[in-house]
Amino acid sequence: GDGAFIGCKSLTSIKIPNSVTSLGDGAFTGCMSLTSINVASGNSTYSSDNGVLFDKNKRIIIQYPAGKRDASYVIPNSVKSVGGDAFYLCESLKKITLPNSVTSLGDGAFSGCSGLTSINIPNSVKSIGDGAFIACSGLTSINIPNSVTSLGDGAFGYCTSLKSITLPN
Repeated sequence: GDGAFIGCKSLTSIKIPNSVTSLGDGAFTGCMSLTSINVASGNSTYSSDNGVLFDKNKRIIIQYPAGKRDASYVIPNSVKSVGGDAFYLCESLKKITLPNSVTSLGDGAFSGCSGLTSINIPNSVKSIGDGAFIACSGLTSINIPNSVTSLGDGAFGYCTSLKSITLPN
C-alpha cells in the first residue's frame, strides 16, 4: 500500500517477488538505509537495475534507494518519466543525468537531494511536477528548456543556493 515501508530506518535491501503486482505510492519513501531494491526476473509489473526500481519496461523510474552512496547516476535511455519522489532524500547524489527520452518529472521527483549540484533538463521534458526540486540546497542554477509547458507549484522551493533560473522566451 501507500507508504508501506515509509521511514523504515533499518531496511537495507528488499526483494520484490513475482507475486507482487502493485506497490503503493511512496512505498519506500524515507528509507535512508535502503541501498538496493531487487525484483524477481519473472515479475510481470516491475523490474530493477543495479538496485533501482522501475516499471517492467523501464519507462518509469519508481525509486532510487535513498541509502545508495553513489555520487552520480545516469538514468537509462528507456525512461520516459521520473516518478513522484523517485529520488526523495538521495543526499549523496551530486549529479543526475536525464536522457532525451524523459518527458515528465513527477511531483517531488528530486525533493531533498541536498547534494545535487548539477542537473540538465533536456528539451524532451514537457512537465515538471509540484516540488520537483524542493530543498535541493546544492543547486546554484537551472535552465528550463523551451519544451516545458507545465511547471508545478514550488518546483524549486527552498533551493537556498539557487542564484539563477533561465526561462525560455
